[in-house]
Amino acid sequence: MPVPLAPYPTSPAPYTPANNPQSQLVCLGCRNLLLYPAGASSVCCAVCNAVTAVPPPGTEMAQLVCGGCHTLLMYIRGATSVQCSCCHTVNLALEANQVAHVNCGNCRMLLMYQYGARSVKCAVCNFVNSIGASTSTIEQKFGA
Repeated sequence: MPVPLAPYPTSPAPYTPANNPQSQLVCLGCRNLLLYPAGASSVCCAVCNAVTAVPPPGTEMAQLVCGGCHTLLMYIRGATSVQCSCCHTVNLALEANQVAHVNCGNCRMLLMYQYGARSVKCAVCNFVNSIGASTSTIEQKFGA
């Protein structure tokens, strides 16, 4: 006679009181996202037991994706570069006012590039997009 299988128990959702907001940071050991209560000075990761220091209150954090290994990196806003702790790639950290966007001329993917760049290569289709053509140049080219 077969024994009925019970479903795996589901873990309860973590309790977060409305008057005690939580913040998040990335574990220095295993790169998992850690939640911690306001006022904590450090957080011990439940997965790898690494202790990660919490930045001082009021410190604005930003995020970027590592160009080498595509790991999400968190850093203090205002930093000019961020070294990935996984692959050691040094990533340029740009503020929102230092970047611009353009749609790829081949596949229409939205691309981000640093102001002043003359071209940007699409990572999807490898098309090289020229940057910096003024609207008057475009109008002259197409007779608008």
